[in-house]
Amino acid sequence: MSIAISQKKDVFLLNTKFTSYAFGIDDQGLVRHLYWGKRIDSVEDFEMPVLVEVSTNDPVFEITKEEFPVYGSLRYKEHCLKATFADGTREVVYRYCGYEVTETDEYEELIIRLQDTHYDFEMDLHYKVYAEYDLMERNVVVRNQSEAPVQIEKLHSGQFHIPYEDLNFSNVHGHWGAEHQRFVQKVSYGKIVIENRKGISSHNHNPYFLLDRDATENSGDVYFGALRLTGNFSGVIEQTQFGETLAQIGMNSHDFTLELKPGEEFEAPSILCGYSGTGFETMSHNLHHFAQKYLLREGYRPVLYNSWEATEFNVHSKEQIDLAKKAKEIGAELFVLDDGWFGERHGIDNGLGDWYVNESKFPNGLDELVDAVKAQGMLFGIWVEPEMVNPKAQLYQDHPDWIYHFETRTSDTSRGQYVLNMTKKEVQDFVYEMLDNLLTQHEIDYIKWDANRPISQTCLEKDIWYKHIRAIYDIVTGLKKKHPNVLFEACASGGGRIDYGILGIFDDFWTSDNTDAYDRLYIQDAYSYIYPIKAMRAWVTDCPNFLSQRVIPLKFRYHSAMMGTLGIGCNILKFTEEDIELSRQMIQQYKEIRPIVQEGDFYRLENTSENRYFLYEYLKGEEGLVFVFLPQSKVGHRGVTVRLRDLDPEAVYALQTEEGVITKSGSYLMNRGLDLQLKGDYASTIIRFAKENK
Repeated sequence: MSIAISQKKDVFLLNTKFTSYAFGIDDQGLVRHLYWGKRIDSVEDFEMPVLVEVSTNDPVFEITKEEFPVYGSLRYKEHCLKATFADGTREVVYRYCGYEVTETDEYEELIIRLQDTHYDFEMDLHYKVYAEYDLMERNVVVRNQSEAPVQIEKLHSGQFHIPYEDLNFSNVHGHWGAEHQRFVQKVSYGKIVIENRKGISSHNHNPYFLLDRDATENSGDVYFGALRLTGNFSGVIEQTQFGETLAQIGMNSHDFTLELKPGEEFEAPSILCGYSGTGFETMSHNLHHFAQKYLLREGYRPVLYNSWEATEFNVHSKEQIDLAKKAKEIGAELFVLDDGWFGERHGIDNGLGDWYVNESKFPNGLDELVDAVKAQGMLFGIWVEPEMVNPKAQLYQDHPDWIYHFETRTSDTSRGQYVLNMTKKEVQDFVYEMLDNLLTQHEIDYIKWDANRPISQTCLEKDIWYKHIRAIYDIVTGLKKKHPNVLFEACASGGGRIDYGILGIFDDFWTSDNTDAYDRLYIQDAYSYIYPIKAMRAWVTDCPNFLSQRVIPLKFRYHSAMMGTLGIGCNILKFTEEDIELSRQMIQQYKEIRPIVQEGDFYRLENTSENRYFLYEYLKGEEGLVFVFLPQSKVGHRGVTVRLRDLDPEAVYALQTEEGVITKSGSYLMNRGLDLQLKGDYASTIIRFAKENK
């Protein structure tokens, strides 16, 4: 059993393979945190400390390490829940009402029952324990059993307490074209706030927290939590005056109110969380393994060719067929027709919402292209942006009330489009039926779902930020149930939707519109801390790169993109014979190593050189890969010693290098390491290795 309970002490101990999390109920009925860290087996070891008030200006509630602090009483700290009752009362006072333990094949779950002391308002704190993965999932369900509505003004899914000061906090910052820029900052007094207010979750920050005690990849304490929500979130990190650091994360209270009608309940997005006593690598592996097991669809992701950079909006059936034939020639398995195939779509200012095939571009219908792609033995995919509508589109002319708007204001356009009000049932039905018809009438295997602007003019209802993304979840889930073989890619103006809320609902994730192979190394490195490689779509595109204007050798571009699920976005009709041949070789190599890349363990290896090498290892069973990149040689042209991870120290491994096959013991490769020296700018190599049978 992963959940141990001390009945006489009202203490709960949640154990995974290597970690423990403990809390209890004190004599005032408060749910108080006790411990989070390395495993402790005996629940009876825990005691509930007696609370001692520091002064009348530091009341007990301020000092108490509560699992789920609520607004009200003498609490002035960060709270997880703020509610207003129908009579105007604006505080919650809860009492403990017992617990429940359930067990499934996947997890054990502890539910703590709380209820307001006056109103028929309930809060259930949920703790799911995934023991094998050293992970826990926390959330709260609030329930209104009274006869009047309750207004929820803030709802964070849980609070965490780390008994240390001067921790390091890390997350990512960024914007369009520069998503997933990892940063680390020291936590001191004051509060660190990360958030999104735009309706799309991850251009600027990502909904997770990492806190560490000067940890490395392979050593040190790391505490982490990833919110399973796409859209508006907020997180707070605070070093308190009482010697601890707290973290909480959940739905953003900015422009948010949730009305719970009588008899209604609301389940807050959950937080997937854990502790590693052996650095960031363990954390990443636990999250990646969990995602592979419970969230991601089985099967390898196909090598993709996308037509956007070749044709942009100038889409015509014949040229798309020519691209498909050339894509097959280099080894692509999936052809994706991008923007421009529908309505009067000749640029950004029209077409969105009018999801019919443009007859001038496809005079013989879309199936002429679909059939040509299928005849090549490839899968067929198509681009859509279902949440948007252009003002010129017929859909908007017919239904101007379907967008987010205020009657007395001029609605904002961004990228020449409005956002459809996805909280309206008629809009949800329209989007579902449009996509269902598209998938039913044509043999489509892949949907690239884009969203290219934030939400504004959000009507009078202040819960649309959550309801909008909930509608997206439900539509895609329903479509996949009816069309189970279709893969869905989340592309939100680049990397705008990458989080554990949408992971698994969508299958592929576009990490950034920035396809510069050098920039992508940083983006992909930061992504890997939390999210699984199998869901990371990466492309090879033309040079000079449209964003950076850099010219990078084609081999380096392929190697960078081969670190994830490989895609090609070049205008391959302009490829030279040398480009075609190199592409064939690279794509064939990727297909051979794909099981290791997409389903193996991923390692960020230490760079020991003054030169800025990027070093990564993938390991699956007895086979592995090392990716080595040197974007630029510095003075001295220093090499690097590459020390591998998690090999069998007593085994012998054969490594296929560009100089030939070498054999070394696992202990040598992990401890002494392999000496490498790349030369010049944008140099790269992939070393494949395997354990030799005795």
